Order: sequence, then C-alpha cells, then structure tokens
Amino acid sequence: MKNTLVTTCFVIGTVLAPVAVFAADSDADRSKPEQFVKDSAITTKIKTKLAAEHPESVAHIRIDTDRNGVVWISGTADSKQDADRAVAIARETEGVRSVRSDIKVTH
Repeated sequence: MKNTLVTTCFVIGTVLAPVAVFAADSDADRSKPEQFVKDSAITTKIKTKLAAEHPESVAHIRIDTDRNGVVWISGTADSKQDADRAVAIARETEGVRSVRSDIKVTH
C-alpha cells in the first residue's frame, strides 16, 4: 500500500513539474536578453513619467511591455482623466508601438 502511494505521488509530481516551471516563468517568451532589457526599459520609463505627474497612481496601475513594443496597462484610477493621462504617457514614450488599456475608474 505504501509503495503504491509513493509511486503514485512520484508519477504525479513528475508529470506536473514541467507545468509548474512553465507557469512560474512569466518571461518564457523572451528569446534574447537584450529584448527583455529593452522591454523593461520602456516599462520603467512609463512608470517614472507617471510617478512624476501622479505619484499616488503608481501604486494602483500595473504596466507591462511585451516583446513587440505593446504596452499593457491595468489597474484602477480615480478619474477618467487620470486613466487617459496614463495611456497618453505610455503612447508618448519612445519604443512604444501601441497601448492596450484595462484601467478601471473607481469614482
């Protein structure tokens, strides 16, 4: 009985291990380190500009850049104007090809 349980757990663990590794690596699509650095630089520029204009909004807005220069913005904003300004800041940033926004207005 114990051997069956141990064998079953081992087989399940072996089968699920690649799934866990793949799920943990959110940047698995990054083929070159240079591209990852470029994408991170774009994200950092946008966050810096946003923090300079609206420091309180940085905590509520998430920004990510994919390998094609597409910026994904999500989170919450206090007003439609704040959400629109975050999108405008992203669009004005060098290296950005397009912006996808999923910002929810809370007030």
